[in-house]
Amino acid sequence: MISFKGRHFKQEMILQSVRWYLAYSLSYRDLDEIMAERGFHVDHSTINRWVVHYTPQLEYAFHLKKKRPGGRWRLEPSEGNLSCGS
Repeated sequence: MISFKGRHFKQEMILQSVRWYLAYSLSYRDLDEIMAERGFHVDHSTINRWVVHYTPQLEYAFHLKKKRPGGRWRLEPSEGNLSCGS
């Protein structure tokens, strides 16, 4: 579980900033401006610290939730003959 204890900003804001940085080609200063437009005043260096701190933790958490391959694949019988020649 990812801990947000001791942070001055809400969990949703931190995760959204990290997600936007990783998903889109935005700079830290762009995210700083976007958050300022939304009423949150955060410095670009703080967003950098969040990305550096939370990216490995998020990657690990997503890796644990990822469905592993190797389950059974069932092929339904087809209707008709699958002959190559006519």
